[in-house]
Amino acid sequence: MSSLVTVAKLPPSAYEEIVRLALAEDLGRAGDLTGGAVIALGTRCTAHVVARQDGRLAGVPLAQYVFRALDPGLETLPILEDGQDFRAGDTILEIRGCGRPILAAERTALNFLGHLSGIATLTREFARRVAGTGVRIVDTRKTLPGLRALEKYAVRCGGGWNHRFALDDGILIKDNHITLAGGVAEAIRRARLRAGHMVRLEVEVDTLEQLEEALEAGVDAVLLDNMDLETLRKAVEIVDGRATTEASGGVVLERVREIAGTGVDLISVGTLTHSAPAVDLSLEIG
Repeated sequence: MSSLVTVAKLPPSAYEEIVRLALAEDLGRAGDLTGGAVIALGTRCTAHVVARQDGRLAGVPLAQYVFRALDPGLETLPILEDGQDFRAGDTILEIRGCGRPILAAERTALNFLGHLSGIATLTREFARRVAGTGVRIVDTRKTLPGLRALEKYAVRCGGGWNHRFALDDGILIKDNHITLAGGVAEAIRRARLRAGHMVRLEVEVDTLEQLEEALEAGVDAVLLDNMDLETLRKAVEIVDGRATTEASGGVVLERVREIAGTGVDLISVGTLTHSAPAVDLSLEIG
């Protein structure tokens, strides 16, 4: 088991509306018909969220919020923390109180917790593969609509780092921008005219020729897109510390250590958020 990864907690404002929509979707128009019919009003119990596989945890405060949203009187006692590793069979969260709201909130809470822990778990594996190289694993904007803040939080819980959150917190000139602007240098020139002094500028390049042009025009970072290992090494040599280097495109666990060995600063991985399998969790009463 690895040591705890400490991350700043998400404020409730980051997930209150998402939880409201998720509960409304699951409860439908008439609420939990099964629980209302089968469980006597006021029946109390103790429930545990239990892991069915190993993983890295993310989303415990969110799961607590889901349960209390249906009954503020529920006690939710975290056994493990976000950023902590767990084993199959470990208890993650204990819930005490009335059985009806616990079971009505169960699926929504587990959906969030399993999804975010899945992202944290996959990120942990990528981070482990590059350990000791000095390379950072970073995410992308390939996130589920409405869940970006939560998913990027889960990446941090896994030991990864965040790329830009949205289009308004950094300039990233990509191939289509270059095409419409008429070239790398012209796209950079236009961006510099509009960018504030606090805004960093990154350019995606596909070839070493484009890289040279971007460096000459002056950039803060270069995204080296879908380059083979030899080309990546040459690109890092050409940059020679003049800009942050980011490798991207087709990054899988089996190759990430080799990519890190080229000397790049960052490796961005869309898979972290768009394809991470959910961790299998269950809620058990008794």
